[in-house]
Amino acid sequence: MGILAGVLVGLVAALHAYILVMEMFLWQKRPGMKFHGFDREMAKATAAMAANQGLYNGFLAAGLVWGLIAADPTGFRVQVFFLSCVIVAGVYGAVTANRRILVAQALPGALALAAVLIAQ
Repeated sequence: MGILAGVLVGLVAALHAYILVMEMFLWQKRPGMKFHGFDREMAKATAAMAANQGLYNGFLAAGLVWGLIAADPTGFRVQVFFLSCVIVAGVYGAVTANRRILVAQALPGALALAAVLIAQ
């Protein structure tokens, strides 16, 4: 179960690294605009906000990687903390922005958190 937990945490970290790239570097380019369904004007108007969001996603990814490489008990605690942050951010995003965020962000975080807790 520990291997599965590590893989799931790694996948959640990769997801948030992907979001960082989309929001910080590709927001005003075709992949970023398609990702959020924005036209060029809306992407330009929201680019600074998106970069800020991307940075936060990068912090989540970095924290999850830290949790994977740190020795226990620190690694376990860091994983629980950052996965909890992912879930809260996903639920908040689903309520305030788009319901699909619940499935795309909160659900993977919750599955990874469950695996981490069971593996402990």
